[in-house]
Formats: sequence, C-alpha cells, structure tokens
Amino acid sequence: MKVRVDSDKCQGHTLCAMEAPALFKLSDFDGHSTVISEHVPPELERAARDAAATCPEQAIVISD
Repeated sequence: MKVRVDSDKCQGHTLCAMEAPALFKLSDFDGHSTVISEHVPPELERAARDAAATCPEQAIVISD
C-alpha cells in the first residue's frame, strides 16, 4: 500500500498526524501534512486508512 497527501487539498487540519503520527509529519510553517514514507508497512495500513477517513478535505490518497 502507498499513501500520499494531495498538497492542493491539504488545509493543515493536522488530523492525519494525530491519527497516524508514524506516517505523517506536519510543516512547522503552516501545519500542512506530508508523508514520512509513501510505502506503508502492513502493520500501519489500518492507521493510514483511518487517517484518510478523518481528513475533512479528503487530501489523503491511498493506493494499493
């Protein structure tokens, strides 16, 4: 599984990093999110899906 953040949609709500801190890091400047690594280890797949579900902007993109 891969995960990425659509930077055009991300508004810096920080919910993804709260849901999956091992997968997402936040900008100190504006709070926008980026992924730490686009390849999600199997044990973090559920956290990636939960983070995507919590994003009000639907900026988290998951692909298999």
